[in-house]
Amino acid sequence: MLAVWALIVVVRPGAPFDPLAQALTLAPFLVLVALGQMLVITLGPGNIDVSVGTIISMASYVSVAVGAAAGPTAGVLAAVGAGIAAAVCSVIAILLLRVPPIIATLATSLIVSSATLLLADASRHSADAGLRAFVNAKILGVPLIALLVLAVTIVVALMLRHTRFGLSIIAVGQSARAAERAGIKVWAITALAYLLCGAFAGLAGGLLAAFISPSTVLGTSYMLDSIAVVVIGGTLISGGRAVAAGAWTGALFFVLLSGLLNLVGWSIGAQNILKGVLVVAVVVVSAAATGTGRSSLARLRDTLQIRNKNKETTHG
Repeated sequence: MLAVWALIVVVRPGAPFDPLAQALTLAPFLVLVALGQMLVITLGPGNIDVSVGTIISMASYVSVAVGAAAGPTAGVLAAVGAGIAAAVCSVIAILLLRVPPIIATLATSLIVSSATLLLADASRHSADAGLRAFVNAKILGVPLIALLVLAVTIVVALMLRHTRFGLSIIAVGQSARAAERAGIKVWAITALAYLLCGAFAGLAGGLLAAFISPSTVLGTSYMLDSIAVVVIGGTLISGGRAVAAGAWTGALFFVLLSGLLNLVGWSIGAQNILKGVLVVAVVVVSAAATGTGRSSLARLRDTLQIRNKNKETTHG
């Protein structure tokens, strides 16, 4: 992150803190989504929520519609509720119908996308001026929203370290079978993690409606970016280890990287390719460092080595 920041200063000389100030304005929304995604990914292999992008888009319309009738606070709370309602669909599919999480959340994404189109057709309002001022407010040059999301991050980090629920998420990610034998209700922990993920995405959508404006594609980039931020931030894609602070470093890195690539003239497609390569590289490095996610080739090599040792022992 610091290296990318330095490169931006070199490419565009001027006030060195301007790029960081801009990043702090954009990153908090991505951090919110990444925190929820982190809880889901920590549950272990196969757990991922690909519906967060569409939930953000839907929640933006819900926030504006309810806010126009009942006030901005009710609008944001309604956006959170909409995110939770969408997550309920995923939870039912995963726990009751035994559908793989990526398929279940993809199905939820399709349902939410349809609801978003209906809301967009009926939308006749814009975000409340007070909420817009709140989202854009700054304290000593630091965005207020960044400070609030930082507080949320600290709460999540403390929850993971010092509460039964947080420790249970990590335990399930390390071994769901062992966690169940230890008395942890794996189904309840899984459900709560997905519901929180939906709530965070809904909250991000409600705030983005005031920061930008409601749109059917508002959350499109957040699905892949939230996964990338979680992985680059240090959370294991194989589960069992969550790094809440990494949501910030990963988000700031991505926002600054996008700014740098825009300065040098890279297209959105080329930027996405680079992001994908970075995510794969981080997964490979973390797998090598922790011994998780070993390749089939590595397992085959170990198997052959064991067989050769057995043959030598037999002949001996």
